Amino acid sequence: MRTPSRRRPRAMLATAAAGTLLAPLLTGCWAGAGGAGAGGNAVNVLMVNNPQMVELQKLTAAHFTKETGIKVNFTVLPENDVRDKISQDFANQAGQYDVATLSNYEIPIYARNEWLHEMDSYVAKDPAYDEQDVLGPMRESLTAADGKLYGQPFYGESSFLMYRKDVLAAKGLKMPEHPTWTQVASLAEQLDGARPGMKGVCLRGLPGWGELMAPLTTVVNTFGGTWFEKDWTARLDSPEWQKAVKFYVDLVRDHGESGAAQSGFAECLNNLTQGKVAMWYDATSAAGSLESADSPVKGRIGYAPAPVEKTDSAGWLYTWAWGIQKASRNPDKAWKFVSWASGKGYEQLVGDQVGWSDVPAGKRASTYRNPAYRKEAAAFQEMTKEAIEGAKPKNPGVQPRPAPGIQFVGIPEFTDLGTKVSQEISAAIAGRQSVEEALKKSQQLAEKISEEYEGR
Repeated sequence: MRTPSRRRPRAMLATAAAGTLLAPLLTGCWAGAGGAGAGGNAVNVLMVNNPQMVELQKLTAAHFTKETGIKVNFTVLPENDVRDKISQDFANQAGQYDVATLSNYEIPIYARNEWLHEMDSYVAKDPAYDEQDVLGPMRESLTAADGKLYGQPFYGESSFLMYRKDVLAAKGLKMPEHPTWTQVASLAEQLDGARPGMKGVCLRGLPGWGELMAPLTTVVNTFGGTWFEKDWTARLDSPEWQKAVKFYVDLVRDHGESGAAQSGFAECLNNLTQGKVAMWYDATSAAGSLESADSPVKGRIGYAPAPVEKTDSAGWLYTWAWGIQKASRNPDKAWKFVSWASGKGYEQLVGDQVGWSDVPAGKRASTYRNPAYRKEAAAFQEMTKEAIEGAKPKNPGVQPRPAPGIQFVGIPEFTDLGTKVSQEISAAIAGRQSVEEALKKSQQLAEKISEEYEGR
């Protein structure tokens, strides 16, 4: 789920995503918040170390602090480390950090635990922020069960299908405007060997709740499956799961990249960039790297919506967003930072001073109306916007769900469950066990979660 920058991969999801997720691609730097909260005329911000966040850190003093007088103390860490540190500080309501980067996976969970400050009251008093300009699915994914907003996105992504236009044309093939997975499988078979050493498709097989399980869960959704039914009955042994996982495993084994069981976002990005595969289904944010000035496939890539079967759309939804700790000593000043860092003015600042390819996009409708951004991202910006707007975090499949999430289940236990299930399915991709064996073990894991949630 992680989002790469326009010119180079950057740590994501993972969620996530994400997260994601992929291993962090940068080393962490620590700017040291210190103490039990900044207090006074300062705020402490704990954030993930991807390039766009690091760029934010560089721009803050000369712009935000100069304009507001509010000093920002940054602590910048790799994703796994930052998640651990955030969970410790926010769970204990220690108040050391006023603001932290959280994904749309964590924010509803943290809000339910009363670890976050709601943001509706601040939005109401800050019309310049223009909350309605934030894309609907982003607002929805950062809204808790109580109907209140608890996060603001820094950037966002969905998922779509990327393919070599020139390779398809040379084979006399055409990508459907709205492809199904059945059509993608047929294309993958025909594209296998289209160029020396080229495989038909790249799909993640690397274990991880934000690696393999991110794209695979979207396939399960559109094939009619769900992790849990509305009453928390585990359904990983359902015919829909069997069909979806067997389809995915067979596709990547028959027509996918070599070493698929150890391939994640970074590996698939490299495979498509280096001409080793003809298609790739993954994060919309990957397009920036594919279309960068130094990319050998710049201008050769086509983009299509996430493939479907039984649903109208199937793309996932992920964002790194800002959350304000409920125990913050400076929530008003914390909001001023969040408003600046997620506002339209900040995107313009990055576009003017750094370049539009580095703008943290995927969150505001106005970004996609900006002529400078549209020119820079002409190949993929409209498809990205459509993918994000078409995402349905509360209704991603064909049946009601007990928790929100497209490529994840919005419960704390999912990180462990999703990772363990991914290990079983990755083993099936590697040929060490059958899909049936993998899902039998996975169902047993999911049933333990069902027992904890039944009757809630």
